[in-house]
Amino acid sequence: MNLTISDKKIINALIDNPRKSYRELAKEVHVSVATIGNRLKNLEKNSIIKKYSTIIDYDQIGYDTHVMINIRVSRGQEKTVEKKLFNSPNVTAIYDITGEFDILVIARFKNRNGLDVYLKTIQAYEFVQRTQTNLVLSTIKERPIQIS
Repeated sequence: MNLTISDKKIINALIDNPRKSYRELAKEVHVSVATIGNRLKNLEKNSIIKKYSTIIDYDQIGYDTHVMINIRVSRGQEKTVEKKLFNSPNVTAIYDITGEFDILVIARFKNRNGLDVYLKTIQAYEFVQRTQTNLVLSTIKERPIQIS
């Protein structure tokens, strides 16, 4: 789908604050409230906007063990392992990657013990050959990109 200039402005405004009203969006984008409604409906229908979300400061609620887990699996078994990883409540993202490893998992835990239990679970999965875990010490920047 080709995005209009208005679509891009609407998306960027919602990235900054997904709770903006149609009226606020219309004022910011310089279009009518009806246009905002129509453009949003179209963006949602075409899965450009998949959902409206809240950004949580996980450190403040006790999930301060933030990790990136690289996983190497047996050739052709990525999907099998990813299905097992998918439903973990601590996992925030799963990526197929290139390089030495095949899968990257981003996850958060309340403590190192929770991480340890999770790692041992992953390492016991059939087809998992190796894992490498990186602990995030601090987050310098983490946000959606602006659409240009």
